[in-house]
Amino acid sequence: MEMHDLCAIAAREPRCVLATAVKVEGHAYRKQGVSMLLTEEGVMYGSISPGCLESDLQARVDRVLDTQQLEFVEYDMRPEDDLSWGETIGCGGLIIVLLEPVCAELRSILSQMHTYFQSGSAVELTRSFYDQYTRIHYVIQLAEGAERQTSLYPSPAVKGASLNPINTMITDDIPRLSLVVIQSSEADDLRSNSGESDLQRDGLTEVEKWDIPLQISAKYVPKPRLIIIGAENDVIPVARLGKSAGFRVVVADWRETLCNAERFPGVEFVRGFPSEIIPVLDIQSGDYIVLMSHQFPREREFLELLEDRNYAYLGIMGSRTRTARLLNDLPPLKQLHSPVGLTIGADGPEEIAISIAAELIACKRAAVAAERRNVQRGIAHATDGHRASGR
Repeated sequence: MEMHDLCAIAAREPRCVLATAVKVEGHAYRKQGVSMLLTEEGVMYGSISPGCLESDLQARVDRVLDTQQLEFVEYDMRPEDDLSWGETIGCGGLIIVLLEPVCAELRSILSQMHTYFQSGSAVELTRSFYDQYTRIHYVIQLAEGAERQTSLYPSPAVKGASLNPINTMITDDIPRLSLVVIQSSEADDLRSNSGESDLQRDGLTEVEKWDIPLQISAKYVPKPRLIIIGAENDVIPVARLGKSAGFRVVVADWRETLCNAERFPGVEFVRGFPSEIIPVLDIQSGDYIVLMSHQFPREREFLELLEDRNYAYLGIMGSRTRTARLLNDLPPLKQLHSPVGLTIGADGPEEIAISIAAELIACKRAAVAAERRNVQRGIAHATDGHRASGR
């Protein structure tokens, strides 16, 4: 579950806690920067582990909500003995999790992040910690050019502080987490004058021993859109799996009786013929498109209108012969996958939907890997253009 989803869920959950893995060392199920939501009623959205940590995190929710205080939790699964974690822990790393009550300030931040995501904008969220990590300051800004910025409560002055980047990491799981540490010659200025925190041990807080930076910035990108042209019955499992795979699904069709929330729960609709829906869709370079309307003239019209636009993926449902006719006399189309889906011997709507979802995931991961390495990286059956092989 992406931050895009968590922001939407936080808006409807009156009492919940955001859990974020702020430090990961060694092998772990998810990457540094991943988040999940835990509610007072015991509902969990997302995950940080394969199930090893979530029950313990849930047990801390009431205290975090009642005290409205941050809490850091250490899970050190590097020892090889099974006494603490059991034989099925499934990972052997160190994970530090930050628990934050979703109250007025953080709730507002998550709401604004969701607005940015819905408009297709990437967002950078910065957390700055003060007073021995007991106070937090949030700032969000648009990741591209930082055109707008929102800051909740004024940032305390930190004497003698300088910001030095110490690590930048791009993960397959969006977000992308970069860490910045504040180095101060007057570290005591950051300590509370009211006595030692409960986190202090031997003059240092546990958080300081974990080397958690005083400032953490995470870049989150919106979900890629999956635009499905057509709303027949075989589209239903594709839309469902597309949602599960982290896409923002849009179903477009000119038949209004087929485009409804009962058939496609949780998706967006654009109704009309190709010439009507193209301006509304406003197709962007990060969009994934699948044609499966089974209406030859409408799909031909759509492809003609798509000619000068950029997108990440174009899949066409149908046989090699039908696709060749569909593409006849058209200029070469970018990022074309036909027949759509990975070659897994699929038979029937559900298995075909699985093959399509698998190819979409492969292409999405390839794009992340290419950005991370700044080189183009291919994936078999996913980035080789017009394929003649069957499903």
